Amino acid sequence: MDAAFFDLDGTLLDTLADIGNACNRMLAAHGFPQHALPAYAAMVGNGFTRTVEQALPPTVTAALSRDGLEALAAEARACYAGDLRAHTVPYDGMPQALAALADRGMTLAVLSNKPDAWTVALISHFFPEIPFALVRGARPGVPLKPDPEAPRAMLAELGLQAGRCAYVGDSEGDMRTALNAGMVPVGAAWGFRGGGELLQAGARLLAALPEELPALLDTAPAAR
Repeated sequence: MDAAFFDLDGTLLDTLADIGNACNRMLAAHGFPQHALPAYAAMVGNGFTRTVEQALPPTVTAALSRDGLEALAAEARACYAGDLRAHTVPYDGMPQALAALADRGMTLAVLSNKPDAWTVALISHFFPEIPFALVRGARPGVPLKPDPEAPRAMLAELGLQAGRCAYVGDSEGDMRTALNAGMVPVGAAWGFRGGGELLQAGARLLAALPEELPALLDTAPAAR
């Protein structure tokens, strides 16, 4: 592989507690039932508004206008923005794995559905020594993953061939992103979803732990 692109939530960082707590604060403020934090593992990955939509009671979601949903999502975002890093941590072994990949001369990048400013802030805080070539989150006018527009634009900007690049992520959406962009889908089984979903979604390679990534990507075949 010439490059490895990474998802953020559930792949590089364990952000579940901070996302869940923010959503629960919004739910509590409106008298809605809250969720145990592990339940949010099935709700993240497709943008913050979608996470909030899934966290709301189905009867509430069905009755909400789009503007109403966006208003509740904005409340949850405000809760999260005030405390992005309270409980968030890199997965064990991740900084070392990234450093090893960089030492091999591999281009590293991040593409997340988390808002761009948050994505950049979290990467800068938790991985200041890692030479990421590009770090991108959700931006106005750019479709969210698994649409291939964002990864294709990043590949073009970096002068990379898609088939020689891995996309590492922990969800079905991440594997679809890789396949849609012509990249090699690599499943992060340590993340929010687990290896079964990733293999079913098309993961060509599966890593149980971050420290497996350097050897795995060293020998990964290019996408056909």
